[in-house]
Amino acid sequence: MINQCLENGDSAQIVAILQSPNFNLRAVPECAEIYYNRLLEDKSLKPKDPDEGPWIKSSIQGVYDYYFNVETGEDTCVAPEGIVPKTSWLTDEEIQNIVSQITSDYNREQLWFANEDLIIQLQAQARGFLVRKKYKERKEYIQSQEPSVIKIQASWKGYKQRKAYSERLEVLQKNVASIIKIQSWVKMWLARRAYRKRLQYFKDHNEEIVKIQAFIKANKAREDYRTLTGSENPPLNVLRKFAYLMDQSDLDFQEELEVTRLREEVVTNIRSSQQLEKDLNLMDIKIGLLVKNRITLQDVVSHSKKLDKKNKNRAEEMVTGEKQGIKGLSKERRKKLEAYQHLFYLLQTNPTYLAKLIFQMPQNKSTKFMDTVIFTLYNYASNQREEYLLLKLFKTALEEEINSKVDQIQDIVTGNPTVIKMVVSFNRSTRGQNTLRHLLAPVVKDIMDDKSLAINTSPVEVYKAWVNQLEMQTGEASKLPYDVTTEQALMHPEVVNRLESSIQSLIAVTDKVLASIFSSLNLMPYGMRYIAKVLKNSLHEKFPDATEDELLKIIGNLLYYRYMNPAIVAPDGFDIIDMTAGGQIHPDQRRNLGCVAKVLQHAASNNLFEGENAHLSSMNSYLSETYEKFRNFFQTACIVPEPEEKFNIDEYSDMVTLSKPVIYISIEEIINTHSLLLEHQDAIAPDPKDVLNELLTGLGEVPDVETFLGEGAVDPNDSNKENTLSQLIKTEISLSLTRKFDLREGEEQDIKGLMMKTKRLIVDVIRAQPGETLAKILETPATVHQEAEHEKIVEKRVILDSKTPEKMKHSRSILEEGQLPLEQKKRKIQRNLRTLEQAGLVSSENKYQEIINEIAKDIRNQRRYRQHRKAELVKLQQTLNALNSKKAFYEDQVNYYNTYIKTCLDNLTRKNSRRSIKLSGKAEEKGNKLKNISLKYTAARLHEKGVILGIDEVQPNQFKNVTFDITPGEEVGDFDIKAKFLGVDMDKVQLHFQDLLQMQYEGVSVMKMFDRAKVNVNLLIFLLNKKFYGK
Repeated sequence: MINQCLENGDSAQIVAILQSPNFNLRAVPECAEIYYNRLLEDKSLKPKDPDEGPWIKSSIQGVYDYYFNVETGEDTCVAPEGIVPKTSWLTDEEIQNIVSQITSDYNREQLWFANEDLIIQLQAQARGFLVRKKYKERKEYIQSQEPSVIKIQASWKGYKQRKAYSERLEVLQKNVASIIKIQSWVKMWLARRAYRKRLQYFKDHNEEIVKIQAFIKANKAREDYRTLTGSENPPLNVLRKFAYLMDQSDLDFQEELEVTRLREEVVTNIRSSQQLEKDLNLMDIKIGLLVKNRITLQDVVSHSKKLDKKNKNRAEEMVTGEKQGIKGLSKERRKKLEAYQHLFYLLQTNPTYLAKLIFQMPQNKSTKFMDTVIFTLYNYASNQREEYLLLKLFKTALEEEINSKVDQIQDIVTGNPTVIKMVVSFNRSTRGQNTLRHLLAPVVKDIMDDKSLAINTSPVEVYKAWVNQLEMQTGEASKLPYDVTTEQALMHPEVVNRLESSIQSLIAVTDKVLASIFSSLNLMPYGMRYIAKVLKNSLHEKFPDATEDELLKIIGNLLYYRYMNPAIVAPDGFDIIDMTAGGQIHPDQRRNLGCVAKVLQHAASNNLFEGENAHLSSMNSYLSETYEKFRNFFQTACIVPEPEEKFNIDEYSDMVTLSKPVIYISIEEIINTHSLLLEHQDAIAPDPKDVLNELLTGLGEVPDVETFLGEGAVDPNDSNKENTLSQLIKTEISLSLTRKFDLREGEEQDIKGLMMKTKRLIVDVIRAQPGETLAKILETPATVHQEAEHEKIVEKRVILDSKTPEKMKHSRSILEEGQLPLEQKKRKIQRNLRTLEQAGLVSSENKYQEIINEIAKDIRNQRRYRQHRKAELVKLQQTLNALNSKKAFYEDQVNYYNTYIKTCLDNLTRKNSRRSIKLSGKAEEKGNKLKNISLKYTAARLHEKGVILGIDEVQPNQFKNVTFDITPGEEVGDFDIKAKFLGVDMDKVQLHFQDLLQMQYEGVSVMKMFDRAKVNVNLLIFLLNKKFYGK
């Protein structure tokens, strides 16, 4: 067994085997490893016969042979035939000898260990005695001979030292020249070796050295930048290191151009998509009217063609507006263009004017003005500057509306505040659309995809569904009444059980929606949260007695009910989910979403289920719990920084940005804005010295369309001139907005503008000429080298300016000042600093540290602006992709509608109905016969039919003397109506059948014709259908 353990490498069993009674050995467990290693070593020394078998041979009592097969366990005392016993295994005697020897050694070692202290002590005593004895004898001898020893040593050492010194001195004196030469060579060799060794060391560790240098430089740069950003008064030498950041590189220009291009595409696509959406909605109405009222198909076809034409010609209109008219190269047109650029810059940057203008107009007119002009003026907040300015407008307008039009705090909820409506519409349709999609799309899609989800909280509907199910299962009419009240339905246990099941499902689904809303606070548009903060603060300021709960309910009405709730109820209407053209949401899916929205609405306003909804009162505790969550959510939503901090924009931002603000606005919008400003000028700018009054005086009267388009844009002999102008008025042009004082030279400049120009000059000077303080630099004359360095900076800037597009260039005065020689710049800086010191903006006592701090702030802002621009590039590209997807969806809808119209045409062609107005062939010939039909009715007859309700200044008994001739016009659906009194032509009007249907659709029952006759719209449509279309 021991040999097997050795071969298997099993040392753990060795001691156990050795301690067995068969061996009769006193094996020690502590020596287990030693036993194993010694046995293994001795076994490895034994020769191994290649032919040996599994049999081992041993001797019993030294007389009898014993054979044992280690593989099969077979044993015998007779030698098996042909065996070769194992010789590589240890015998019993060998094992016993090895174990006994190891055990004996271990016991002896333990004995020594047990008496180790006594043995060491004995040895130490003996050795100490012998050493002390020898030392004592030697010491006694030396002490007895000490004077002689000292004398001998001194004499011998003196002799040797003098002899060596004399010999060395003699050699050196004989070889002075050689020694000097050798020394020089040795020193040179040592220096060269040290240099080469150091150089090789540098080469071997080049990467490490570069890293160390980079680390040290980076550390220094970081420390300098921390000083620049964190220090209250950064030193001038630190500022000088980062002054180069104010330069604009080719990459800056490329990125700025790309941002401008993308912004233009985004704004154009937004406007195009909005117009396309409006046209598609109108197409929906027309197709609905086609089905309901059977209007002529040609009206629908013509609108479809108009839809395609708008989509194709929009880009051509943009180009036309840019190449001629007000953009033409003439001094007068340029002056007019610059005046409008000044005007819109003032409107954009000063929200007070537009805020007042909004509330001067009727609500229906102001809504259209906001949806078109205002959002166009701010480029639909396509970058941070425009978003910042738009938020300032929203803030100013909201505060104005609350102060002037809100009498009770609940007016915000019960009414429809103009600014709130505008903010929600803007954030939900453009900037916030992707946010709503990310926030609600996953959970809304889960609700819609869950086919087993059937939420119905109406007891009557649940009761009817149950009765229908019983009838379907039994095939017999149910004895239960079909029409029941809510109370009667709740008397049936099955209805109550089903209603309770729906409530549990509703709570589970609502929890998912809540989790999505609460976890996505950071996704909510900053503009919505900021306006919520402004709304809360403004209401608290006007109604100081209002409780926190009342204020938060108003915030909930804004953030949830107005912003999120419609998207949950109608996700297809707000692009929350993807819908194919013609696709619809199933009624069950819409009911599920409506139930969830209802619960969330009640929870957000802490409105418990009572009265008509008393059967849902079991959810009231859930509503209260959810309201507390909403309350915390609304409180957190209002905690946002001010726009100045969020966007890092201040009064100097437009001065340091690379490009001028550009808007893309139609001629119609410019004319409408100009007209509204003139109409309400006294209310908007009552001060005669107001800048707005100056700009409006310079612009003069509102120009017509041809002034913008230029002469020859419209043929004066064109018979369709009005229609052409109505199309051209929608032409879009781009305006590069600028401050007026930037473009006026020779006038007294604004102090802030002077500060900006002075900072530019200081940056140029400190880059070329170093110094401890600004005052010292300005007083020290520049060297030739510094002048040359400054000229290089100027030349580089001139090259960059030559590559800069016109719309991105700074004003002429800034460019000219930047090209002045170094000394002239320093003198101009000194003059400007004196002016600024008189204005209290800087002080010479602290060495003009104020303007140094402003330059440091500009450098920080420039870096942030580059970072924001890169982020804006990505965001604009994403927005453009989303708009392209939306446009593709609308184009699919257009194709779908075209297919529908084509199908209608095909069906009408196959039917060949004589009553329909056809587009070709015989049908067209029959349709042309309508042109020869002319109806004549007296006013009395039309009054009897109910078509004429009354005529101003004409008594009913005189109606028989008034006749109306109704004749089809040249265009399909047009009718010429002539009024005659006693056979004399009085008036003529052209009536569009499509307009009548539109009025019918909008609920207009009575219209005026000839500005005198009151006509019943529905009966007039009936009359025209019956007489001209046989309907």
